[in-house]
Amino acid sequence: MVGYKHAGFTIIPTTIPITSCCQTMDRLEQFRSAENAVTIRTRKFLTNRLLSRKQMIVDVLHPGRANVSHKELGERLAKLYKSSEDRVFTFGFRTAFGGGKSTGFALIYDSLDEAKKIEPKYRLIRHGIGAKGLISSKQRKERKNRAKKFRGTKKAKAATAGKK
Repeated sequence: MVGYKHAGFTIIPTTIPITSCCQTMDRLEQFRSAENAVTIRTRKFLTNRLLSRKQMIVDVLHPGRANVSHKELGERLAKLYKSSEDRVFTFGFRTAFGGGKSTGFALIYDSLDEAKKIEPKYRLIRHGIGAKGLISSKQRKERKNRAKKFRGTKKAKAATAGKK
């Protein structure tokens, strides 16, 4: 073999054989086809009758993808549990180190009315059901500080009054 010396080491130039290059391309094709394959597994499934919902931990396997959207997860879970998409709420997803797997929480309500009663306002807004408040933070602070000057039932009156 012909090589050259560099800093006390003999460096031998090599070329990649064509067969190994083709194998790499085959792997890339497999990887690309696996991109769309998303596996959803649920665990710790619980039917919560008091809150009229099904709740579970969701493990999502998504090799070759950065993540799976909440909308797509909602569609898949609704199909899996024979429900409508608007009653499925997903949240708290964390991607595992190295990617390829995410874990989060899902709630499937029996009716949309129950979801509106129980779900926090911010999650309803994210889901497109609730309406976001239009009061600015400065107005909220002024109202809070006006109310500080009073005590008891007068505090509520002070908070509502004072509009210029």
